[in-house]
Amino acid sequence: MIDKKLRIVFSGTPVFASVCLERLISDGFHVVAVITAPDRKKGRGQSLVASSVKETALKHGIQVFQPTNLKDPIFNAELKAVGADIGVVVAFRMLPESVWNMPVLGTVNLHASLLPDYRGAAPINWVLINGEKKTGVSTFFLKHEIDTGDIIKQKEIPIDNEITAGQLHDLLASEGAGLLSETIRDVQNDGYQKIPQKQLISDHQALHKAPKIFKEDGKIDWNDHAQNIYNKIRGLCPYPAAWTEFAKNGKVSSVKIFKTSLSDESSKGKEAHIEITDKNELKIGTSDFYLNIHELQLEGKQKTDAASFLRGNDLTTTTIKT
Repeated sequence: MIDKKLRIVFSGTPVFASVCLERLISDGFHVVAVITAPDRKKGRGQSLVASSVKETALKHGIQVFQPTNLKDPIFNAELKAVGADIGVVVAFRMLPESVWNMPVLGTVNLHASLLPDYRGAAPINWVLINGEKKTGVSTFFLKHEIDTGDIIKQKEIPIDNEITAGQLHDLLASEGAGLLSETIRDVQNDGYQKIPQKQLISDHQALHKAPKIFKEDGKIDWNDHAQNIYNKIRGLCPYPAAWTEFAKNGKVSSVKIFKTSLSDESSKGKEAHIEITDKNELKIGTSDFYLNIHELQLEGKQKTDAASFLRGNDLTTTTIKT
């Protein structure tokens, strides 16, 4: 049975984190406070928008901290007064030791990969970009180096060949929330065994990194293999999206591509190019096979399916920049 007196401080900001927060609350854990990002200005009106975690906390009447400086002495004193037994971190910035070392039982982090593989800010994107067949979620105790703490629990999850980053995000948020709930229960009952990450690294294993994604990471190289391009597109869908450039009559336009499928039609020996089939379908040649294009977005326009795109854009003399 869960001891509802166990006092939890939860740190996180995006939807991935709020899914986990909701699960802890529904499982009966006593979350006494959350730490989240300050409200941000958004939209044309520049109105302040709260984080998903803040919205969840307020809905449940939980105290909210939004420090701009996590080392601020006043914030640290207020946080200490909360009297946390355990800290939980999901999708949040790096915490200083003064914060993560404050709870009596330590601070647990949920990471969206099978650590020690894919340490970093964007594991969901990179496992798909790299064409991995499996991923997972891991919980571990925080320490000084990012994503290197001792593992508490892990769950392996197979990767479907067509899943996008957005879909995998939702799946791992749900699975991670369950694993996090189990982890806190185990830590509370002292029913776990810490595993140093170095014990999980085989002699011949090359670990992948998962750094933050920048715009240039999304640029498509059409001279690459079709499978690699396909993986990049789904690994960056829906955000920030893979992109390319169409050129026509001296004008270059950026185009985001969201959905494709692999073709068995060879495009070897040809430069990267756009083709429109007899059925008014859009495809682009790569170094080996064509990619069928299903959803895309011209800069300044709305995302649309390929058929609608072709009705509104004449691509007969359009070239693609590699």
